Amino acid sequence: MEQIAIDDAKPMNEEELFKKLNTSSKGLTKEEAEKRLAEFGANALPEEKENPLLRFLGYFWGPIPWMIEIAAILSAIIGHWDDLIIISVLLIFNGLVGFWEEHKASNALSALKNQLAVNARAMRDGVWTEVDSKDLVPGDIIRIRLGDIIPADAKLLEGEYLSVDQAALTGESLPVNKSVGEVVYSGSTAKQGEMVAVVVATGVHTFFGNTAKLVQSAGSVSHFQKAVLRIGDFLIFLAVGLAIVLIFVELYRGEKFLDLIQFILVLIIASIPVAMPAVLSVTMALGALALSKLKAIVSRLQSIEEMAGIDILCSDKTGTLTQNKLTMGEAILFDAKTNQELILAGALASKAENKDAIDLAVIGGLHDDKILHEYNQTRFIPFDPVTKRTEAQITDDKGKHFLVTKGAPQVIMDLAKMSDKEEERANEIINDFASKGYRTIGVARSDKKDKWVFLGIIPLFDPPREDSADTIREAQEHGITVKMVTGDNVAIAREISGQLGMGKNIQPATDLFGQSGKEKLHGTARMIEKADGFAQVFPEHKYGIVRALQEKDHLVGMTGDGVNDAPALKQADVGIAVSGATDAARVAADLILTAPGLSVITHAVEEARRIFERMNSYTIYRIAMTIDIMVFVVLAMISFNTYPLTAIMIIMLSLLDDIPIMTIAYDNTYLSPTPVRWQMDRVLTVSTILGFLSVVQTFGLLYLGHKVMFMDTAHIQTSVFLQLVVGGHLLLFVTRNKKSMWRSPHPSWHLLLAIIATQILAVLMTGFGWLVPQLPWKFIGMVWIYNLVWVQILDFVKLGTYHILDHRKRFKRRRLRFVNQYLHPFIRR
Repeated sequence: MEQIAIDDAKPMNEEELFKKLNTSSKGLTKEEAEKRLAEFGANALPEEKENPLLRFLGYFWGPIPWMIEIAAILSAIIGHWDDLIIISVLLIFNGLVGFWEEHKASNALSALKNQLAVNARAMRDGVWTEVDSKDLVPGDIIRIRLGDIIPADAKLLEGEYLSVDQAALTGESLPVNKSVGEVVYSGSTAKQGEMVAVVVATGVHTFFGNTAKLVQSAGSVSHFQKAVLRIGDFLIFLAVGLAIVLIFVELYRGEKFLDLIQFILVLIIASIPVAMPAVLSVTMALGALALSKLKAIVSRLQSIEEMAGIDILCSDKTGTLTQNKLTMGEAILFDAKTNQELILAGALASKAENKDAIDLAVIGGLHDDKILHEYNQTRFIPFDPVTKRTEAQITDDKGKHFLVTKGAPQVIMDLAKMSDKEEERANEIINDFASKGYRTIGVARSDKKDKWVFLGIIPLFDPPREDSADTIREAQEHGITVKMVTGDNVAIAREISGQLGMGKNIQPATDLFGQSGKEKLHGTARMIEKADGFAQVFPEHKYGIVRALQEKDHLVGMTGDGVNDAPALKQADVGIAVSGATDAARVAADLILTAPGLSVITHAVEEARRIFERMNSYTIYRIAMTIDIMVFVVLAMISFNTYPLTAIMIIMLSLLDDIPIMTIAYDNTYLSPTPVRWQMDRVLTVSTILGFLSVVQTFGLLYLGHKVMFMDTAHIQTSVFLQLVVGGHLLLFVTRNKKSMWRSPHPSWHLLLAIIATQILAVLMTGFGWLVPQLPWKFIGMVWIYNLVWVQILDFVKLGTYHILDHRKRFKRRRLRFVNQYLHPFIRR
């Protein structure tokens, strides 16, 4: 057999198609499926893998490698062979580091993609089972439900209808209704309905040519990275600008042109943040991998930044705040004669294989579920958020036909056209159950005249998760306000919210929005901001809630699980697909939870803040070091008319600085108790003060060498080299913590080991004269003592700077509060 093009499958009837695909309505056996998988390959496009050698050679092409290569060529021309060897080592080292870090980041992202595999429901050996969509083959019988991303090109065989969004494939703006005999395309999304289909083409043979891709733009650049890279560009311009000034001054003094150009190139290379892209990418990727171990998978790397800054989390109630383990209470009868008659009708309007929590709870209420075998469910319309009910057409063992339905009581009551008295009684029962935290299901059955008869009300209770109250309290301690979002009525939401300590100011979404989700009343945004939660929420309302909170300058996290939640998840700063979410919701989300509960989110926020702090501290360190090296060397050459460092020293300084930097992604870091956002002015202020103070520190050693110890130029150069290596790494200890450098969190063993190793190498180089003039051991000791004294000064100044900045921030906040509380109301009056 062979795969069938989707256009060729359209005119075929079911019998022809089964014959062509050598399959049946019972699907394939596991052995046959494995055989076809080996023959046709995975249901995915083969990824084009770049040649590792070409990727490695790519690190020798670009502005930074070009400068290093030119410096190497100039070293060869002027006969500085030591410089040539060391510069070549630097070039290869930078290439190896970049290649290795990219390799680690790539492996981390591949691991994330594997965890985001899309599953499909296929019939194998006559039984419905979940399989990886990559393992689907032509001839597989699959079930497509609301929220599924259709995994392969298929022809619909049975079911009522399927509403499919295929805009990404065909450009059609509205969902298309499909029925038996029509085809559906791989990559489109099921918006409503449920149908069974046969797979006709997979992988490269599909209309779309690929399965759904959940990890989108994983390599794109976040706001944080853009800001840091802008700083990198600024530092490059600063280094080049100072270098141009130095060139003019030194040429005026009669310096040899080639020697000067070689030195300047080496100086620029050492000053600019060569390792910055690699550090950022590996920090983000390894951070995302760490989040995945916490059962939270990042589908968009830049969302880590937003996750660190969210201050409001809108959380679904069912399954996130509650256990999603429904237990049935005492049923209330209307037209049903017995409890079991009512529950049987509800069970017939359910589908066990869909594993829906409500369906399973209702079926579980039967004394003996074997009674279901006496009935044949000939048609089933699954629940969707718009109709808020399920419906089934049933044939009993006597050939009698009837309809059953279950769903939101108000919806079922409207169908049954109840009397005012009965409706009033039903509403009282529903409200009474709701006040006790129960959600209620209405059940109806068609009579002989095909009119709906309201059978009764089934109460279901979904208790709060045991960890929810503690997790909410923990989130509040982290500066995050948790707001409940539920489709249940206000009374249920208020009861559960009160039990969890979230407050009882629950706003019905229907009072705030129209069905479009747009603001309905003046001041709605303020009401949303003040509310503890929202009830009677339709998916469209979630989008409006997010927009309103964002207008109030909040960073918002929003949870969701259904296909209609996608717009709100995309609009939110961090869209979170909860455990068990539909494929469509997972595609729209930034964070995909693989375990139930709110604690997963709070742990993810903590980890995101740690990642943010690592990148923040690295940025401050890198700016300060660039100012220290570049400004010091240029001012020293202009002031003393001598080279304070040799080219080899600058290259070795660059190498020794970069090695510990690569371990920052593993460092222990301060966990902010409040949401964190990128504050460029704060970073520039701290780094500039520390950078210029470091210039003073290095100039101090230069002055001591010249005027106090009367050292010759060679020994002064070695002392300055050691000072920049020691002082640079001690500066890293200062910048990695907003508090005193001696307080926790202490450095990780990765960072500590890398710094100790590079310091030992620097001491051995200067003590034994490897590549640099030898320095007496007592001078080495003096340099270390000098730096240990200065690091205390730098740490003290850092603490003072943060104190002043925090005081200014508090003053601005108080002033803003005063304006909002007193001046704005007065101005409006």
